[in-house]
Amino acid sequence: MPTFADSTHLAMSTQTNRLINESSPYLLQHAHNPVDWYPWGKEAFEKAKQEKKLVLVSIGYSACHWCHVMEKESFEDAEVAALMNTKYVCIKVDREEHPEVDMLYMDAINVLTGRGGWPLNCFTLPDGKPVYGGTYFRKQDWVQLLMNLDNLFRKEPEKVNELSAELEKGILSISLIPDAQKGKIEKDFVFLETYTNAIAASFDTVLGGYNYSPKFPMPNNYEFLLYYAYVLKNMDKIDGARPVEKHVYLTLDKMAMGGIYDQVGGGFARYSTDSFWKAPHFEKMLYDNGQLMSLYAHAHKRNPNELYKDVVHGIYNFVSGKLTSPIGAFYCALDADSEGIEGEYYVWKKEELNELLGSDFSLFASYFSINESDVWEHDKYILQRKKSDTAFCAEHKITLEDFLLKKKNWLEILNERREKRVPPGLDDKTLASWNGLMLKGLADAYKAFKEPSFLELAITNANFIKNKLIKPDHSLWHSFKNGKAYIEGFLDDYAFVVNAFITLYEVTFNEEWLEMASNLASYAIKHFYDAEKSVFYYTHNKQESILVRKAEILDNVIPASNSEMAIVLHKLGHMLSNDDYLELSEAMLLSVKERMMDYPQGYTNWAMLLLNHHVRFYEVAVTGNLATMFRAKINKKYLPNMVLVGAEKSSNLEMLKERFAGDRTLVYVCENKTCLLPFSSTAEAIKAIKGL
Repeated sequence: MPTFADSTHLAMSTQTNRLINESSPYLLQHAHNPVDWYPWGKEAFEKAKQEKKLVLVSIGYSACHWCHVMEKESFEDAEVAALMNTKYVCIKVDREEHPEVDMLYMDAINVLTGRGGWPLNCFTLPDGKPVYGGTYFRKQDWVQLLMNLDNLFRKEPEKVNELSAELEKGILSISLIPDAQKGKIEKDFVFLETYTNAIAASFDTVLGGYNYSPKFPMPNNYEFLLYYAYVLKNMDKIDGARPVEKHVYLTLDKMAMGGIYDQVGGGFARYSTDSFWKAPHFEKMLYDNGQLMSLYAHAHKRNPNELYKDVVHGIYNFVSGKLTSPIGAFYCALDADSEGIEGEYYVWKKEELNELLGSDFSLFASYFSINESDVWEHDKYILQRKKSDTAFCAEHKITLEDFLLKKKNWLEILNERREKRVPPGLDDKTLASWNGLMLKGLADAYKAFKEPSFLELAITNANFIKNKLIKPDHSLWHSFKNGKAYIEGFLDDYAFVVNAFITLYEVTFNEEWLEMASNLASYAIKHFYDAEKSVFYYTHNKQESILVRKAEILDNVIPASNSEMAIVLHKLGHMLSNDDYLELSEAMLLSVKERMMDYPQGYTNWAMLLLNHHVRFYEVAVTGNLATMFRAKINKKYLPNMVLVGAEKSSNLEMLKERFAGDRTLVYVCENKTCLLPFSSTAEAIKAIKGL
């Protein structure tokens, strides 16, 4: 599969700029622009100081459609490039390599315009402090901005400095971190109900998701709602699903049957441009698919059905086939475009489908919505479904067994044809944080389905992280490409890798993963944590910051690195009997709890941790010769209010000491280090855990 650098600019001249020596596929994509791009670093700012020029920091990522559009319209244009080169020092940044840079300048654009996005174009003073910017600009608007801003800087530099000073105040105001709160988390189910109702107020009760578009999957939102419904159901002993739980299933069903899910090759696109989950922005990101693998696996454990199982296997097929390197590293993304056209690789014309499927076309067309009312654009179709397989078979008077064989054959035919098309570009760099999300997804999927290939790939990836990304001092590299690790790790790298290793331990009982999780967490506490604020900064304490050292608090499409760290410290605290970890986690939660109602959808990962403080959270230990079998039975159940440790023969873990009883296999269900009498069957133990 071609990378972005391979598949872009084939018709362009052989001229190159400084980016030709970079490893990022996004930067290499711009390496043949006539713009004299610099990579992020001191050299560009030193040049700007010497030549008394403003700096343009242009930020994007490889799978970004509008980044490609602006490049084609402006950055590949010789006249526009000449203007940029003459008036400015230009820096091109891959936001995935340098998320800390993206955070700073995204804050600037949000202060200026109230909204952000990519491409992100921010003009700065020679010291890097932002002055002005925006996202995508049409060519004529871009040229006008370049001339106007340079003219202002030359003639009235004091005004530009004033603009920067005002913008700096705005950035600092939104970056303020309140002092740590003292006390303990108190149980408050009224607060939880009010918080959840605030989220539910925006539900699209017909199509799933939220009642606006574009629609993003937002996995951590639905993980919280699933857990919340589970808690209430088990507390109230009610039958049937709660309304919020029904909404989770509605959303997952609609997403799985919509065009946002690749019905042929598996895996999800980044978001749907409409309310129907039909027309995606076709880029496919590793971080979405890792989280959605976990979510669908958890939903299947709560509500077993073949659709969720198929989705999990589809994500595996996509990631293992398209985003996995020979050494088990996961790549970042597939582009939205191929042959310069968005979605070209994924969409179909009616005539082509008819030719491929012959006498089956009519049934296929009914199943995948190939009709005049569902055409996408330019007489092309995005495959989507509107009925369950059972309902479709009943309507068409065909047995489910016969239909599934037909569908399998259809998809094989379409996949074979699609493999002959020009594929979208591949971003073949590897990020520690996103690999952690995918590794956890595989481990969660193995818990639900016990599919050996899931665990095999998970262990291969974990060994890659261990051997290539973790340094002897237990610090992490952020990026890996062409056999080389580079860029110091950020907080999300630690948080997501630690959670992945914890989950991998729970499906293997290999204490190496738990030990590495603890070592990484300890390193993060030492180098990222501010005890006075009860918060982790996003960057290492030795890393320079232009304006302010940022702390990531709000959950988004990916959970905030602070909420994830708070969760993993809560888990490790229970698994390792480490009270310091538990206290630190609780202090972090206490410091944000009062802000949760300000933007409920932005705190759902925090809310899952809050739920842990409202229920009996269990440390479950399995010991004995049948520990592996018992572990599998426990893992198959949806039990979010517990951590699991175990061993067959012996262990130095505090929770397992003196808990081996000869040939007997026992399950200890403990709360705050106080245990019930051991159970000799998993059924009894699970019943106790569900008692909350």
